Formats: sequence, C-alpha cells, structure tokens
Amino acid sequence: MAGVFAWKVTGALLLAAAVSGCGNFLGGGGGRGFGAANTPIEEFTAQQIFERGEFELNRNRNEDAAHFFSEVERLYPYSELTKRALIMQAFAHHRDKNYAESRSAAQRYIDFFPADDDAAYAQYLLALSYYDQIEEVGRDQGLTFQALQSLRAVIERYPESDYARSSILKFDLAFDHLAAKEMEVGRYYLRRDHYGAAINRFRSVVEDFQTTTHTAEALHRLVEAYLSLGLTDEAQTAGAILGYNYQGSEWYEDSYKLLTGRGLELKPRGNNWLSSVYRQMVRGEWL
Repeated sequence: MAGVFAWKVTGALLLAAAVSGCGNFLGGGGGRGFGAANTPIEEFTAQQIFERGEFELNRNRNEDAAHFFSEVERLYPYSELTKRALIMQAFAHHRDKNYAESRSAAQRYIDFFPADDDAAYAQYLLALSYYDQIEEVGRDQGLTFQALQSLRAVIERYPESDYARSSILKFDLAFDHLAAKEMEVGRYYLRRDHYGAAINRFRSVVEDFQTTTHTAEALHRLVEAYLSLGLTDEAQTAGAILGYNYQGSEWYEDSYKLLTGRGLELKPRGNNWLSSVYRQMVRGEWL
C-alpha cells in the first residue's frame, strides 16, 4: 500500500513540477528541498527519497542525486532500499568525479554487504575511483599503484563476475602506464648522460614490466647506455634478447646498426644480469 501511495505522490508532484516549469522532482523551490514549502526530508519515505535521487541522476545532477541516496542511508539504515541507495550513491559520486566520496561509499558497501550480488560492482567502482584519476605519464604514479591493487581485488575475489574481464583489461593498461613512466624517466637520464640512473630504469622495465609494450625499447636503450659506458658484453646481450623476441621491431633494427657498426654481434656475452635474463628466456621462463 505504501508503494502505491508513493507512486501516486511521485506522479502528482512530477506533473505539478512540469506544469509549473520548475523542473524539480518532489520540490517546487529548487535545490534539495521537498514540496512547495521545502518540507523536511525526514517526513518522506525511503522510496520517495530514493526516487528523487534517481530523478536527479537522470537529469545529470549527480551531486544532488548522491545527496538523496545518502539521505536514504542516513534516515533508513535498515530499509530494504539502503543497500541499493548505497551503491547508487557510489555511482553518482563517481559520475560527479567526486572520487573520494565514491570510494568511501563503495567501501562501506563492501564492508557491510560482502556477499551481496552487487559487491563485485562496488569493488569495481572502488577500483575505478583510482583508475579514472591516473594522470599523464610525467605525473606521480601513486594512484596507478592503488588502481592496480584494487583491480586485482576485483579479478581475484570475483573472477566470474561481469567486471572481471574489464578489470583485467584496465589492469594491463595501468601496468603499461607504470612502465611508460619508467621509460620516460630513463630517457630523461639518458639524454643527460646519467647512464647508471638510466640503466636502472630500463632494467626495471625489462625485469618487472616485461609483458608491456615498452620492453623492446627498454632493451634498445640499454644497448645505447651500455655502449656509452664501454660495457660491450651487456650491450651485446641486450641486443641478443632483442633479436630473440623482437627481431621485427624498429628497436631491433636500431640496435643491430649500433652494434654491428662497432664490429659487435648480437649475442649473449659475459656473466651479467642480462645473461641471466637471456638464459631464462631460452628456458621459457621469461615473458
């Protein structure tokens, strides 16, 4: 009966709003009040407040929508609608790019309803609150690490959910983003002849980000850096790894010209960390 009553109230007030031209759902004065006299929100049911949130969301007034969904949570914590209002609150905040509040609402959902059907979506929203803030390559990458951790949680906790596949794709992109950051810093050092610092960055890409799109360039940059230092064993071994895995790439061609131009071969030489990588690669333990 309450549901029927709420529907009638909603329909009548929507009609009144349309006639008056004010465009406010359950409110005639704009903002977040209810009714022509801004009736206190406490006098309305959870269903009515929830529907106001949906109405504001459909108007792309995401901040107002999040407010009304939060009011359902505040005023009716034991209502059947509270769970739904909480996940909608997280969604509305995310659409409003209020990522901290979106994350907070999503985390509350996970804490309170970990076994619920929407827990996977809450975890996904939490991950997106980090992922969607990933900045340009040159910026701090702390959010990228947090995005990776949260995306991994979706993949591991909810592998059969609709969000696992999307999380895997985003995880790979975020992982690639971190490798790009290492490359950007490495190139910066290389241009300034800080070869040791550059090598450390490129080595990180080869060892820690070997499945990304940046590995071939990292190996070529190692050839350049090691040749500049006169460390020909390391340079030749980096070239050998390039030839084994990326022979069709432009980076292999550039390294081939550099090495053969100095009478060197693209073969593993000496006993160094790249030789270890080459042995792992031949055994199928790398990449």
